[in-house]
Amino acid sequence: MHILEIPSFFPPYGGLFCLDQAKALQALGHEVRILSNVQLGVTVCWKDYLSLPLGRYEHEMDGVTVLQSFQRGLPRAIRTNVRRWISIVQSMFEDYVRRYGKPDIIHAHCGKWAGYAAMKIGEEHQIPYVVTEHLSLMLLEGEFGAHTHHTWQVPLLKQAYEQAAMVLPVSEELVESMTCYYGKDYRWQYVSNTIDTDFFACQPRPARSGRPFRFCCLADFYHLKGYDVLFDAYRQLCDKGCNVELHIAGLHTDGKECRLMVEEKQLENVTPYGRIDKEAIRRLLYDCDALVLASRSEVQPLVLLEAMSTGIPVVSTECVPRNQRIEGGCFIVPIDDAPALARQMETVMQMEDFDGKRVSEQIRQMASPQVIGKQLEEIFTRVVKG
Repeated sequence: MHILEIPSFFPPYGGLFCLDQAKALQALGHEVRILSNVQLGVTVCWKDYLSLPLGRYEHEMDGVTVLQSFQRGLPRAIRTNVRRWISIVQSMFEDYVRRYGKPDIIHAHCGKWAGYAAMKIGEEHQIPYVVTEHLSLMLLEGEFGAHTHHTWQVPLLKQAYEQAAMVLPVSEELVESMTCYYGKDYRWQYVSNTIDTDFFACQPRPARSGRPFRFCCLADFYHLKGYDVLFDAYRQLCDKGCNVELHIAGLHTDGKECRLMVEEKQLENVTPYGRIDKEAIRRLLYDCDALVLASRSEVQPLVLLEAMSTGIPVVSTECVPRNQRIEGGCFIVPIDDAPALARQMETVMQMEDFDGKRVSEQIRQMASPQVIGKQLEEIFTRVVKG
């Protein structure tokens, strides 16, 4: 099967779930490539905005061919930026067909805006498309607002959902939460994201006697990720005399705003790393004893799966979907509740019977490339056969 992946966002702005699924499908013998147009924001990271290449080019990522373009977004010009993004993707698709021929199916990641672009391409070229949805309700509310009848984007995205051969939410809860925008008049089937369970293999941690307990948080420094709550919980642990460290990695974790928050809360033994690559993420997970994520909104945080796959417990909030709440591996607290988070972190510190191998194996059975690749293959085959 010839499969073209079109992500709504891609490195340097995340989106590696698209690459992981492409690799999983490629390993099953399918012809898979990625077509990526990334809109860069000058206020998000001005260095990327100025330094990343102009024009279109082709490169390899982990053995997958990526047709790449970087679009410079115009500040406060959402409608214009969306039109340009869709137009560029459509033009890149024409180039793709001239070089590689028409794909049998298009796999878009997120309705906004890859799903809509896939719909437009599919209409013109008679190619079926599916949409894997990763975006949370809170992220969409931040852009669209709660009153959807005032929002020009929603009817377009709703149309892309309704015309898709299948919508694949990465958690079942996502379908109900998105009803206010997309309704339910579309075909859907839950499919988890995949993680590289071989790369994030289970590994025993060093003995903790005589050294601090090491928590890590792998999340960009945004309000939705709840660093303010995490820092308050960490402060409470330190005030109780717990021998503990906190290692944080992600976009802006090494920035001024994060540093000021650490200083204001008078936190010690907090190590920021900034944005790090996959190898560094694994090293950090192997060096730490547990992962903590105080998010206010998530759809399916892959970092929790990666951490449990390496054999450590995770502490997170109620926004985590049911499919990630592995018994004995994932511990849940209310959102915006620093005392509850601190208590659960302390409980994890005192665990002596954590079975990292069992938890890691459960993650493999749920989210390994082999498992997810076969699920996608079965769905795509049904779609292509009609």
